[in-house]
Amino acid sequence: MSTLSSLKPQALWQHFETMCSIPHPSKHEQAMIDWVTGLASEHQLEHFQDAVGNVIIKKPATAGMENRQGVILQAHLDMVPQANNDTQHDFTKDPIRPYIDGDWVTAEGTTLGADNGIGGSSILAVLTSNDIEHGPIEALFTIDEEAGMTGAFGLQAGVLEGKLLINTDSEQEGEVYMGCAGGGDTSISFASEYQATNTQQLAIELSVTGLKGGHSGCDIDTGRANANKLLVRIVAAMQQQGFEPVLCNIQGGSLRNAIPREASTKLVYKAEQQAVLAQFIASQIDDIVGEFGAVETDLEITAAAIDTPSQSLTGELSQQIVASLNACSNGVVSMSQAVEGVVETSLNLGVISQSADSIDIKVLVRSLIDSSRLQVEASLASLFSLTSATVSFSGAYPGWKPETDSVMKTLIQDSYQELFGKCPNVMVIHAGLECGLFKSAYPEWDMASFGPTIKFPHSPDEKVEIAAVEKYWQLLVAVLKNVPVKA
Repeated sequence: MSTLSSLKPQALWQHFETMCSIPHPSKHEQAMIDWVTGLASEHQLEHFQDAVGNVIIKKPATAGMENRQGVILQAHLDMVPQANNDTQHDFTKDPIRPYIDGDWVTAEGTTLGADNGIGGSSILAVLTSNDIEHGPIEALFTIDEEAGMTGAFGLQAGVLEGKLLINTDSEQEGEVYMGCAGGGDTSISFASEYQATNTQQLAIELSVTGLKGGHSGCDIDTGRANANKLLVRIVAAMQQQGFEPVLCNIQGGSLRNAIPREASTKLVYKAEQQAVLAQFIASQIDDIVGEFGAVETDLEITAAAIDTPSQSLTGELSQQIVASLNACSNGVVSMSQAVEGVVETSLNLGVISQSADSIDIKVLVRSLIDSSRLQVEASLASLFSLTSATVSFSGAYPGWKPETDSVMKTLIQDSYQELFGKCPNVMVIHAGLECGLFKSAYPEWDMASFGPTIKFPHSPDEKVEIAAVEKYWQLLVAVLKNVPVKA
């Protein structure tokens, strides 16, 4: 990991190097909180945690900048924990192992945590610097962004004084985000009903592995396959061809906001169908590889014979689960009519899990428009009402509507133009930035989001472009220097 210290800006990369050594998946941020607050104490900066656990650090203006408007620098402390199936990694105990790969920094077999670790490291670099010009700064480090936006939901009015906020959670250098999608969780649950299997039945384990996965918002329009959808597609095709497969177990995906990379099921079928079924499954695999092979270059689908389990789900329940999940929409629902090239509404069939009592499915719906999200949720409720499942909705968070008259937009555009000789693209992102939630407690905040280029967040392919980090840093420093005076 020491190689990261040779990169520029050195202070940022040194902080990120340390951050990688500290386990910090969602809901396990305490070690990270201790480190961040320790840095604040070391540099004699006022700091505290609010009622929900967010960390706030305040740094006075540098000499001559006391009359500038106050700026809030914001990042989240947690990271998405995803590892390749051949990587043994406990995200609550083991450090991330980053390394330089050409023009990029990535990690060995796991997510890197550049989302939002690079942004958080840049804020720490500002807080611990002695040579960056800036007005009054408040740093807001939120908790649990990736798993529920707990910190953003719990942020209370009156805690922060600034009126300008820079969110560092964007992932494309040269783009400034002034709006984002809202979202909400859909939970679907089937009560488990089991039956004894026939000793004459045979069993197979059907597995989908090797998919790229990725961010269920930013990567939803890339054509990447969803392992859960591929799995139920094959089993549904078996049902439709009269093979009468019955599920014993089914599982896939691990996070509702990550495109599932792996899924598997154990199922039983009639012994006399063995040869024909094997040929049918092979043909299904050929079709899927033909459709997705150009994007999913490491896709692997296997059907391996296993000992027949002593029990399976009932035939009726198995049919309901497979048919409804096969019919469940996934991916892009609609493109924005207001912002060209931006996804308006999407959904991700993120997790299928099974316990002794239930089979549970988690879907994340995103939309720039609340009414469109509600319609997709209504369609999910309608679909699963045809089965024995129960459906519930939770965790809805609003989108962030762009401001027509934004000081932040002008400030960032002018600073970018001065540095790089061109204007950045002002965009709306199809992801759930915390900015939309901040508006409920701080409706007066003028916000913008920018960051370096990060590819494939929420997957073990995650990587951050080294040159883009340096440009992002230059822009952040310039924006802080150019903040206007108080009105």
